[in-house]
Amino acid sequence: MANANLEAKKAKVAEVKELINNSKSVVVVDYKGINVAQDTEMRRNFSKNGIIYKVIKNKIVSRAFEELGVKGFDNVFEGPTAVAFSNNDEVSAARIARESSEKFKLTQIKGGYMDGKAMSSDEVKALSYIPAREQLIANLLGVLTAPVRKLAVVLDQAAKQKA
Repeated sequence: MANANLEAKKAKVAEVKELINNSKSVVVVDYKGINVAQDTEMRRNFSKNGIIYKVIKNKIVSRAFEELGVKGFDNVFEGPTAVAFSNNDEVSAARIARESSEKFKLTQIKGGYMDGKAMSSDEVKALSYIPAREQLIANLLGVLTAPVRKLAVVLDQAAKQKA
């Protein structure tokens, strides 16, 4: 019985390690105090953005990070903990966690993980303010096409003046 339980825990740790390895970023959230409707809304937002959001035992997640050689999660895995694994981009899980934290006033960002390093809650919050990838690309395209647009307007005005 004890051996089967140990094997089940090892399998859970391996599953969490795989989720971590496949993620571009991981955000750890304290969900204490939110009701079912708020939790459902937060889960829906994560799911809509392709983020895996799970409530996992602290010891399992802690052991998974430990086995991956990640340090810096000293006080993160205490109390109720949920973990968001973002496969799409580095920013969306942090942004949704911050927005939920601001909206519900109960959830708190405990920390995160990106590029092989643990992040503090302040670092995760700072990351959450970076615009989404699509927005950054749109901004860059706007900057790159602005001179060409301005030249076209000037040439059009010059042509109208000559005519």
